[in-house]
Amino acid sequence: MIVSSIYDAGMAGVIALQGGGPFTANDDLDGRLLASCERVVMLPTADAFEQPRDLVDTALVWGARIGVVVEPLMVITRPDAGDTAASVVDGAPAVALAGDSSIHLRSVLKGTPLFAAIERLVARGGTLIATGASASALCDPMTDRRGGAFGLGLGLVPGMAVITETEVWPADQLVRAHELATTPVVDLPTGSAIVRSDSGWEIVGDAVVHGDLPA
Repeated sequence: MIVSSIYDAGMAGVIALQGGGPFTANDDLDGRLLASCERVVMLPTADAFEQPRDLVDTALVWGARIGVVVEPLMVITRPDAGDTAASVVDGAPAVALAGDSSIHLRSVLKGTPLFAAIERLVARGGTLIATGASASALCDPMTDRRGGAFGLGLGLVPGMAVITETEVWPADQLVRAHELATTPVVDLPTGSAIVRSDSGWEIVGDAVVHGDLPA
């Protein structure tokens, strides 16, 4: 379903915000989004405090399954997000972000050469896939699962928020998030997504949109 036909001319690429299940729950969509990409740079940044290598291993299996080469980029701390990492993204057709800490991803990327390269990727027509908390971090405001409130996000997708993996949110926190929202909010259970391209917004799966999405 296309819910908006106006697309910011400054953002020529594709941004896919997925609810959950990184590299396991979205194969059909991932395969479609990456059909013309022979490789994808994968950043496990938001899993820095968990098991980022395990997430990379899952991504490598996913890449083999959908027919795309996965190039891990081990950006774990802010010093990792400098010019060297930016040059890798500048040479890539697609980037995938995954991991469970939106706050860590924001603190590592915000205002860095690497984040500037991610912005350039989208501006030049590349594909950016973010799943779970990493999807939340790309928006502004950014969802904080710890209380259902909102914080400052990276702002690549401004004027809206996504609540990912809604199936595991306590009902009271989900209600609180909706009540506190001052922008459109999209509920994204695992297996669902919202995709922005030059055709507008596409809703995939059981995503629920509250409000009018920004053009």
